[in-house]
Amino acid sequence: FAPGGATDVVARLVADAAQQMLGQNIVIENRAGGAAGLIGAEASAKAAPDGYTIMIHSNAHVIAPSLVARMPYDPIADFAPVAHLGRIPQVLVINRAIPATDMQSLITWLRANSGKINFASAGIGSANHLTSEVFRAALPGVEMQMVQYRGGGPAMAAVISGEAHMAVDPTASATSHIRAGTVRPIAISGSQRVASLPEIPAATEAGLPAWSGAAWIGAFAPAQTPRGIVESLNVTFNAAMERIKPRLVDIGIEIEPQYASIAAFSAYVREELARSAAVLRAAGVKPE
Repeated sequence: FAPGGATDVVARLVADAAQQMLGQNIVIENRAGGAAGLIGAEASAKAAPDGYTIMIHSNAHVIAPSLVARMPYDPIADFAPVAHLGRIPQVLVINRAIPATDMQSLITWLRANSGKINFASAGIGSANHLTSEVFRAALPGVEMQMVQYRGGGPAMAAVISGEAHMAVDPTASATSHIRAGTVRPIAISGSQRVASLPEIPAATEAGLPAWSGAAWIGAFAPAQTPRGIVESLNVTFNAAMERIKPRLVDIGIEIEPQYASIAAFSAYVREELARSAAVLRAAGVKPE
């Protein structure tokens, strides 16, 4: 993904802590280009399985098969799950010129402007895209044009500039823009507020309980990476997460200990693959 998005933010924070434990530099290489992260994921799948190439991806990794008809790799068979790097609730933000301050006034504006709305997304198959499709499905009859950008950073820039009217973005990357006042937040997806943005209501209390969803970040190695290396990296990344936990919580990332082991994270990835497919089928999205 592009620099500035939630996946990039998490990758850099974890890398800074992990490289101190490993005693060597970790270089972040952004392989942007939209397409649900397919460019970077394909490169990772084909990398040497020696532990020196690690893919940091969002749940777009398991969303992509529901959106891309000809996948260049298998998200399960071609990767070895390494570590779960946190769950990130999503926040709906709008351009500040829109005359709405809460969910109900926004819905009124959306209905009045149906067919004229540009909804920025971080790319087909991104976590932002999935949650955005759930939002669109929660407002039947309102036409919104989903505009795909090359990552969460460019999508947020489009909302700030007015090129797009609104976007769904993970709290990890949206928090700095919200605190700076460059976009107006409307609601957090799901039923709970987040500690980093306590003033923003959850969708349930804002009056749109059908809107839910969150992003998650994970580390993966090429499928044939030796088990010992994968286990060592799992221990290192989990320790790194604990070391930077206050920073992660501050930007809205929730650590989920139940997925800390390789086995638990692997099972979670498979469950998310099935769940994402069901959500997108219900939204009428078909692979292209």
